[in-house]
Amino acid sequence: MKIYPATLDLYPGQHILLDGRRMILDSVIDMNTILVCDYETGKCQPCKINDVKPVPSITESSLEIVELSTEELRLAEERYKAIEPLIDLIGRTKAIVCERALEVGVDVVTLYRWLRLYSDSRLLSSLVNTRRADKGKSRLEDNVEEIIADIIDKDFLTDQKIKVSHVYQRVKEECFNAGVEPPHLNTVRNRVKTIPHQKKVAKRQGRKKAENKYSGIKGHFPGADFPLAVVQIDHTPLDIILVDDAHRLPLSRPWITLAMDVFSRMVVGFYISLEKPCTTSVGMCICNSILKKDRFLSHLNIEADWPCSGLPRTIHVDNAKEFRGEVLRLACKQYKIDIEWRPVGRPNFGAHVERLLGTFATEIHTLPGTTFSNLQEKGEYKSEEKAVFTFSEFCEWLTTYITKVYHQNIHSTIGMTPIEKFKRGILGDDSGNQIGRGLPSIVLDEDKLRLDFMPMFRRTIQRYGVAIDNIYYWHDVLRPWVESLDPDNPNAKRKFVFRRDPRDISQIWFYDPQLKEYYSIPYRDTSYPPMSIWELKKIKEALKKSGKKKFDERAIFEAYKEMREIEEKAAAKTKSARRANQRRSINLGAASKLSEDVSQNRKPQYSSFEELDYNNIEPFDEMEYIEDRDE
Repeated sequence: MKIYPATLDLYPGQHILLDGRRMILDSVIDMNTILVCDYETGKCQPCKINDVKPVPSITESSLEIVELSTEELRLAEERYKAIEPLIDLIGRTKAIVCERALEVGVDVVTLYRWLRLYSDSRLLSSLVNTRRADKGKSRLEDNVEEIIADIIDKDFLTDQKIKVSHVYQRVKEECFNAGVEPPHLNTVRNRVKTIPHQKKVAKRQGRKKAENKYSGIKGHFPGADFPLAVVQIDHTPLDIILVDDAHRLPLSRPWITLAMDVFSRMVVGFYISLEKPCTTSVGMCICNSILKKDRFLSHLNIEADWPCSGLPRTIHVDNAKEFRGEVLRLACKQYKIDIEWRPVGRPNFGAHVERLLGTFATEIHTLPGTTFSNLQEKGEYKSEEKAVFTFSEFCEWLTTYITKVYHQNIHSTIGMTPIEKFKRGILGDDSGNQIGRGLPSIVLDEDKLRLDFMPMFRRTIQRYGVAIDNIYYWHDVLRPWVESLDPDNPNAKRKFVFRRDPRDISQIWFYDPQLKEYYSIPYRDTSYPPMSIWELKKIKEALKKSGKKKFDERAIFEAYKEMREIEEKAAAKTKSARRANQRRSINLGAASKLSEDVSQNRKPQYSSFEELDYNNIEPFDEMEYIEDRDE
């Protein structure tokens, strides 16, 4: 089975695919363009980074991190620590691997296997043994792998520059001497192909030549010494009143969650909401930081250069509860993003992003509808009367300011513009005084990334489907898993992973453990309207205040209908009603885009589900909450 890695690392010597042909990356031209050479013909050509794909591996699909038990997660982290110094190491020899194996107390062959598993997927969960469906089928023996690795190290990776065919003859001789079946010639060829190009050059043509050709690749440095080494994240209410789309009457101040690269002072991402910060705010801000900005800028009709994308090494945050949730912790572990929390009582540790938020505040104070920083500064200024910006208009203004003003102005601390500092950190400078880190790791499945940072639940799947917060969901994709038993405990029902976007709970996403895909699961009764988790909480509070201790799905949606009717009548009169309508519009707009992307090509067909009697169902016996609650 062909498995594509979750991320793409672009460095000279990397094997990649362009229009289905295998290429070798020769050099990085700029932030969007690379020079590649055809693996067969040697012909070189420039191409866009967006046009290349990773070379798939022929291996088993790794488990999702949410499928791992606590013990399996601990094991994966231990194995990653064992191989971390060897990952992408230039000039990695068997002697270096042997030395590391002695340090961590594992067999050399085992260490090589862990390196291969991680290289295939670039995910932490790949380091846990998959639950194999092909037990009993033969695989290459570990001692044969060791013989191949040893011969490649001793004979192929030398300045003698011997051919692969000669390497294969030596492997056959050693296998016969060891009394084991030799591998096929193609097996040896495949092992040679996986050797990083810069390592081949270093061992066969000399380290100096390799360093001259590949000096711009990434390295590991302490602190914020290169782009995306440390990204600080913080949020604050913005000093401006926004107006609603329908009546252009005042709403409230929006909140911003902002991510900034400490090395270059570039804004790498942000998320604006009318809700107070929560785990979703943090997750969406991180996703916006990691992903390329092309679609985001195009959606706002802004032509600007915003080259920040890729996985950060570390995110630095304060100690608020939204930064300490289980979902955030697991998602960051999966993509190998370290989380560092600001020491308690040391506000100076977040000074970079806080100063940037202060810079934004100064600019916002020049806009109509600003609330200024305090009452003294505001004076008699009527913020609500002066307010003119809708939510979308303000997002466009802020993005324009970030990309065309802030990024382009010289920053007093770094002595150049943030965008120039960022590009120098990636590509190096023309003088050669600064060596570039190289392009950061690119996440390939953008929609899965967003889902990985969404609130998560574990639920059993019953004949009626799945119930979360008194609301039922069903799709035929759930059918094979109805009433499933836990494979590790036949006396218990199996619990499956579901994700939910709090901005629109009209659907949830089911992770199929067999197909390794997320599928959209709608309301069981699709006639019900979409709503957000905040609206659901508001309805439940109202129902409890009315004296209803128990209420079902029907009562929830009847109350929702009444609430909407009241809001529609009051929209032109009250700020709270306008705010509720605007929040609904923003939340559903953002969530529906994710729904369209994730659902595309992910709709397995099944026969229709038979009618069931739902009247006497009690679905809440077997629940396990692991979501981060946003109270």
